[in-house]
Amino acid sequence: MQLTKTLLVRIAAGLGLATAATLFTSCAGSMSRKPAVEIFNDMRQQLKYDTQGESQFAGFTDGRADRRPVPGTIARGHLHPQDDPFYTGQVNGMYVGENPLKITPELMELGQQRFNTYCSPCHGRAGTGKGIVAARSSWIPSDLVDARVKGFSDGDFFDVITHGRRTMPSYRFQITEHDRWAIIAYVRALQRTTSGTVADVPSQLRGELR
Repeated sequence: MQLTKTLLVRIAAGLGLATAATLFTSCAGSMSRKPAVEIFNDMRQQLKYDTQGESQFAGFTDGRADRRPVPGTIARGHLHPQDDPFYTGQVNGMYVGENPLKITPELMELGQQRFNTYCSPCHGRAGTGKGIVAARSSWIPSDLVDARVKGFSDGDFFDVITHGRRTMPSYRFQITEHDRWAIIAYVRALQRTTSGTVADVPSQLRGELR
């Protein structure tokens, strides 16, 4: 008899807990004018300012929670000399004529990889401006192997990649300065393919030409 009473008490307690849990969970996400019952600290209720919210801090006279960076603040990793042509592509306000990086097979391979990733969708892998995006657009990307574009200085190319020009957007956040110069080196190689002659091929390799 005693065992039966104990069992009934446990069953009743279990049903009570299940009922309470059901009641609490059934209220989640529902509309109510009463404050929610919190058994544990609810992550939705945090002592913080919401985006573009109002601040009660007396030091913020404009009452805004969002604060502007202190004048002169530079993001971590973006502190570069303002007059270094490696980061600007310019010297005394003029575009640099040549790539500041040493042209190596490794740099060309990197430039090809970055060009195919970021540039070829519009300019095409051959640089002729006939990429897959251009084929579905109303605007025509520049033909990078055109004689006019060949006349651009390397610093001019760097500026276009950095800041964009006309319909081309800026890629300064996607492509590092080093990789921009690598792309420029590869573009120069693409341009050279349209005007190369047999004389440009080393004599020991000319026998392999078809």
